[in-house]
Amino acid sequence: MILNTEKTGVALKAKLFRGFGDPSRLSILEVLRNGPLTVSEIVAATELSQSNVSNHLGCLRDCGLVVAEQNGRYVTYHLSDDRAGDILSLAEALLADVARGVYECTRYNTPSANRQS
Repeated sequence: MILNTEKTGVALKAKLFRGFGDPSRLSILEVLRNGPLTVSEIVAATELSQSNVSNHLGCLRDCGLVVAEQNGRYVTYHLSDDRAGDILSLAEALLADVARGVYECTRYNTPSANRQS
């Protein structure tokens, strides 16, 4: 039973990190670290298409990483928990120390990275 619970915990953590693992979702999370934004503001800040941003915001909202709030005519989005921003800060600090290894790693290449090679 404990092993099953541990596997479930690992699976949930992996699922959480999928929210951070997609470049578009990560870009959205990064810009929301600075405070609430509308979809059009997120589009401008990330240079992603409106449909792409909306799609990823839906995913991030469904997974509990982002919250939407109605403000008059507009809907603003913000991180659901400041700890999501803390994870991004920790990732930056860790990356500063291990960047070369991550850069040279061939096991975690993304499709977009493969196209640029």
